[in-house]
Amino acid sequence: MLPNLMHGITAIALIVTLTSASTTMVRAASPVDSYPTKPVRLIAPFLPGAGTDITARAVAAKLTERWAHQVVVDNRPGAAGAIGVELTANASPDGYTLCLISASHSVNSATNAKLPYDLTRDLQGVSQATSLFYVLYVHPAVPAKSVAELIAYAKANPGKLNFGSSGTGGLQHFAGEMLNHLGGVKTTHIPYKGGAGAITDVLAGNIQMGYGTILSLRPHFKSGRLRALAITAGKRSPSAPEFPTIAEAGLPGYEVDQWYGIITSAKVPRPLVEKIAIAVAEGVKSPDTAKRLAGEGSLPVGSTPDQFNAHIRSEINKWRKLAKDAQLVLH
Repeated sequence: MLPNLMHGITAIALIVTLTSASTTMVRAASPVDSYPTKPVRLIAPFLPGAGTDITARAVAAKLTERWAHQVVVDNRPGAAGAIGVELTANASPDGYTLCLISASHSVNSATNAKLPYDLTRDLQGVSQATSLFYVLYVHPAVPAKSVAELIAYAKANPGKLNFGSSGTGGLQHFAGEMLNHLGGVKTTHIPYKGGAGAITDVLAGNIQMGYGTILSLRPHFKSGRLRALAITAGKRSPSAPEFPTIAEAGLPGYEVDQWYGIITSAKVPRPLVEKIAIAVAEGVKSPDTAKRLAGEGSLPVGSTPDQFNAHIRSEINKWRKLAKDAQLVLH
């Protein structure tokens, strides 16, 4: 019996070994562990050169370094960024289609019931990449050197102040409407096809004020052609510590954050989303990327999927409330 017993033990050992090897092979071949095995598409739903595109390319470069597979930025502008987001919602849920959205997408979701997707149901957050403030600026002819003085002037001169934005329903538009609502004033919105158009018209004296990024405005502040009053962030920024926030300068509760973040289809498996989120967070927090972002007035965030999903919902609720309270009609 001893030879038979030894033969049986050997057979069992062989089965255990083969089972273990098979399990290891299955684990190694899982989509999450092996991801990515091919190029990844990162949709930027605005034109090349826009803030969304610039941030998308910074993120794509770091992910390409980390994964050794190309992350290709695919510009899909149109419909205030909705076209690119819809493509992402309908893409194969394998993690190979990502999209970089901005805070303006939360405004759009809060005010446009005709969108072909639900941002919180058909898509999911991967990671908030960055946080970016706007600067409230005025033409030097405006006799106000602080937010408090601007509000006092607007109240004393109703209808005399016009503010420019990158377009109706965008974040710059809502930055101005929040100032109107919280300050109890009426400055008139003048939409443009981009923030640069608003800056040009303020420089020319055609309109009096606007909201823009520190990167695009700093040269005009240094030359004295424009005057900065405050930033829209909730707290002072290390990239522009000399500027107070609008909240501390006279409007408690005011905060507008032009954030950027990565989303993907809601059907992408959660373990894969978490893996991508870690890569995004490490990429934006890397010293070279953080330094590059600081020059644009941005701060790296690198949040978890849960944190970013909660932030998106919070932002949608915030802008929906403002639209209702201020009785804004956009669509």
